[in-house]
Amino acid sequence: MQITFIDTEESWKQMLPLSYTRPIAELRVGILKLHEKWSSILSAEKVFFRSEDYLRPLFEAPTQKTLTILGNVLPNPKLIDAIQTLGEDKVLIQDDQVIAGYFDANEPFEQAQRKAISIEGIKQVIHPWDIFRSNGEQIMHDFGLITKDKTSQSLDDPYTKTYGDKIFIEEGAKVKAAVLNAEDGPIYIGKNADVQEGALIRGPFALCDHSTINMGAKIKGDTTIGPHCKVGGEVSNAVIMGYSNKGHEGFLGNSVIGEWCNLGADTNNSNLKNNYANVKMWDFASGTFKDTGLQFCGLIMGDHSKCGINTMFNTGTTVGVSANIFGDGFPRTIIPSFAWGGASGFSTYQTRKAFETAELVMKRRNKALTEEDKAMLSHIFEITAENRVWEKK
Repeated sequence: MQITFIDTEESWKQMLPLSYTRPIAELRVGILKLHEKWSSILSAEKVFFRSEDYLRPLFEAPTQKTLTILGNVLPNPKLIDAIQTLGEDKVLIQDDQVIAGYFDANEPFEQAQRKAISIEGIKQVIHPWDIFRSNGEQIMHDFGLITKDKTSQSLDDPYTKTYGDKIFIEEGAKVKAAVLNAEDGPIYIGKNADVQEGALIRGPFALCDHSTINMGAKIKGDTTIGPHCKVGGEVSNAVIMGYSNKGHEGFLGNSVIGEWCNLGADTNNSNLKNNYANVKMWDFASGTFKDTGLQFCGLIMGDHSKCGINTMFNTGTTVGVSANIFGDGFPRTIIPSFAWGGASGFSTYQTRKAFETAELVMKRRNKALTEEDKAMLSHIFEITAENRVWEKK
């Protein structure tokens, strides 16, 4: 089976700034990316993506009719059963929104002449904050998928203390003098990952391949650290997508950090307002601040963004792509892509400088900033210019 994951214009805008650099199904929620969950369940031979045109050079699009699934949808048994029995003359719909069907490569994702089959109870990752809100539940879901019919590597370090039995250690992983508490949810340690001395970890938790939890870190539940990350300090209910670092002390909570990001030493984010009111975050689809319905909501940071030491992020802050934040005080709660500065003001982080930094950062992980990457980032620079209000003065 071949599967295409599609973004509508609305769903793509709602997931900004994380969807600037990827289709939504490329986002990690739980242990796996959205498309990896579906691929595992449906035994997909190949996956394709239909998103914004400028992303096509980086994410392969279909060339023929395939099963097409809305990219922000989370699998559940009822939906899986419905998809497995779905005929090509039918579509699955929830609340007048097409969820899945068989579509040609460039065909509009609409009901058209197909028979609509209504389905209820479908969960979607609609806004960036839905990622950390769903993360604990999705870690538990993915833990079953990943560990089925597999045997965990033994945990034989005499100075490591464990609680609960849902702890899975992949091949090559190292755990030394740590505390792993899986009583409230599973703990997954990926291949060649490293949990260093004095780390305190509470599940549900996932540490993906080749990532490191530094000495003395305090990691609370519902947290995912993506592949090739280094994390220290205190982290609670956060998702770090991959190739990003929060290596030092400081608090990160109820947050989502993209790829190739770095949080300087003693960076902290607020995740609760002093008056305990619901947190509002910037919604790119409406161009206004939106009530998240959440009392705890921290930081959303797009790919390639960085912040200096002692950076303080206020509750409900959104940072775009390739922003560089530094200086004392709290910067504004919406920081545009390619912004350079902090609470005292911003200037524009020109692409030439941004590329130089990205090349150096990626080289450290034996990766290259390709011409396709540069074209994508250049396009993002252009389409986000309207958000850099200082350029209009």
